[in-house]
Amino acid sequence: MKTLLHKKHYEKLLKDLGEEDKERVKRALEFIEEKHAGQYRKSGEPYTAHPIEVAHMLLELDMDITTIVAGLLHDVLEDTDATYDDIKERFGKEVADIVEGVTKLGKINFKDTEVHKAENYRKLVLAFSKDLRVIFVKLLDRLHNMKTLNHLPVEKQLRIARETLEIYVPIANRLGLWKIKTELEDLCFMYLYRREYEEVKNFVGKSRKELEEYLKRFFIPRLREAIGQAGINATITYRPKHLFSIWQKTIRKGIRLEDVHDILGVRVIVGTVQECYLVLGVVHSVFTPVPGKFDDYISLPKPNLYQSLHTTVIGPKGRMVEVQIRTWDMHERAEKGIAAHWAYKEGGRAKDSGIYSWLRGLVESIQGSKNPQELMENLKLELFSEEVFVFTPKGDLLVLPKGATPVDFAYHIHTEVGNHCAGAKVNGRIVPLNYKLQSGDMVEIITSPNKRPNAEWIKFVVTSKAKNKIKSALKELERERYVELGREKLELLSSKLNLSRETLLEVLTKESGAKNEEELLLLLGSGRVSKERVYSLFKKPKEHKEKEERLEDVLNMDGLGSVLHNLAECCTPLPGEEIFGVISRGKGLMVHSKDCPNLQYVLKNFPEKVLRVNWTRSEGLHPVKIRLLVRDRVGILAEVTSTIAKLGANITEARTKSLPSGSAIMDFNLQVRSYADFLKVRETLQKVEGVESVERVMG
Repeated sequence: MKTLLHKKHYEKLLKDLGEEDKERVKRALEFIEEKHAGQYRKSGEPYTAHPIEVAHMLLELDMDITTIVAGLLHDVLEDTDATYDDIKERFGKEVADIVEGVTKLGKINFKDTEVHKAENYRKLVLAFSKDLRVIFVKLLDRLHNMKTLNHLPVEKQLRIARETLEIYVPIANRLGLWKIKTELEDLCFMYLYRREYEEVKNFVGKSRKELEEYLKRFFIPRLREAIGQAGINATITYRPKHLFSIWQKTIRKGIRLEDVHDILGVRVIVGTVQECYLVLGVVHSVFTPVPGKFDDYISLPKPNLYQSLHTTVIGPKGRMVEVQIRTWDMHERAEKGIAAHWAYKEGGRAKDSGIYSWLRGLVESIQGSKNPQELMENLKLELFSEEVFVFTPKGDLLVLPKGATPVDFAYHIHTEVGNHCAGAKVNGRIVPLNYKLQSGDMVEIITSPNKRPNAEWIKFVVTSKAKNKIKSALKELERERYVELGREKLELLSSKLNLSRETLLEVLTKESGAKNEEELLLLLGSGRVSKERVYSLFKKPKEHKEKEERLEDVLNMDGLGSVLHNLAECCTPLPGEEIFGVISRGKGLMVHSKDCPNLQYVLKNFPEKVLRVNWTRSEGLHPVKIRLLVRDRVGILAEVTSTIAKLGANITEARTKSLPSGSAIMDFNLQVRSYADFLKVRETLQKVEGVESVERVMG
């Protein structure tokens, strides 16, 4: 075969393949040799050295032959005249789809603006969510490019390294690709923080020899002897921590490099899970464990499938040593992540559903994001956040982002559980819904068919699923309110126009283009079909129309005549209370309650702009906001809302917030006919058991 390939690359790739797979790879090699002919990398090597190295790394990950062939071909669509159909015809649709997916990722230009970053993240996630093999090829393509980054100009080195650290490293971590993640991190570290990299590298170089000597002479022999006496067959090795993690530890803990004592860790690999715990017992019987330095990732695996026991002990000479204990299967998974469980030959899915569950959630979060800021927030939660491990009452384990609340838990269980969440118990005790869950908590959700999502929840939930579901539910509740308001408007118009409800409904449905009665009521309630439009349809006499509009005017004030006037939204003055008008440029006269803080400011600084005005008549309902401070008890919200309803006031919005003190704040937006009605509501609510204060909210 005529070749421009370096012999070492070619032989390394074919060495471990079976005969059938070798033939597929040879055909791919011939294809890329033809297509990339005359192309060279910045290093001076033939361009084909790069895809062959990517394919070899995929082989080391035990990827299937389809992915390896796609790795060889991953650049031909972008850099040669080859087409998708060419690849599909020669190597099959699966290979062609993977190559196309990698090509699309390669065209993403991650600019610095939040809008561009968000859109590019969206493209990236959606591309590899269709087939995870796309991201395996892309990650190894990026890894080999990072290894040869020194041949590019400095500005490109910095841009590519920063992009790698911000985007590809978190994805490698989330997929459990530890080896790829750590190599990428150290390479990014070298280019982005050269001085710090050299400092850490020199420190490790000086310390490693002495630490290796310590482990070989004092720690490992004693550990091996104790494990052997327990009758356990184990492989004991040590590993250096990668440079980036050592540097991050100094920043996270605020310590000097000289204070980092665990740059080498001991790893014990055994045959079974039971032996892992037996070895743990041996380790703790021989050496003194350090309090707070034990993690059981076997019982509580990380979301990226990682499993191992971690413990730190005091070894001979008083030195701290970290020991990791795992089975061979766990070790393979720790190194290769989800790639260790690949099973495309078994129907096109990895054996573990955890990653796919996470991936579905990630896709759902970006599809539910309404703007770039929200998308970036959701992605950071999915890719960067730490986790808490909590349990259902049946003992099932759930993994949620750090800071998650019972409401996040409820929506994780099921949308309807979240929508009807009325309270929560953690470890048998009732907690506020904004309580931050801790690892090990047992969470029980209390539901009520009458409970609905609260806009206040959005302020404390952290999962994108909970946020999206709450917003969706609130939107539906708003729709229901508009429909009900539209029903009231329809009845009022029917009475004023002296038309039957059915006649009016038929005409308006046809005229508005509404599909059904509910849609028409929504249009009426939201104001998209106005009363003026309805009047014009029935050609109402001008004098009759003017009379009706005067009756619907919320107020008339002495001395105003035709002066433009509006009720100030900051205080929403009520008929019957003392009011003042403030002259406002472009807005005419703004009418304020005498107790309004904004009015007091104007009176003090610009008294010439204030006029005294009086109510003469007002019709309809008027908004007012009130805040209650109550002792939190079961049923108090229901009693308060019932009291308000009995007094004839209409609740348009309600929000509650529990306080750590055992009290709660209740905010209501009400509609009342007059100031006297408001005073009656306030006076009656103050008599409800548990209500400590009722205040009108202004400003």
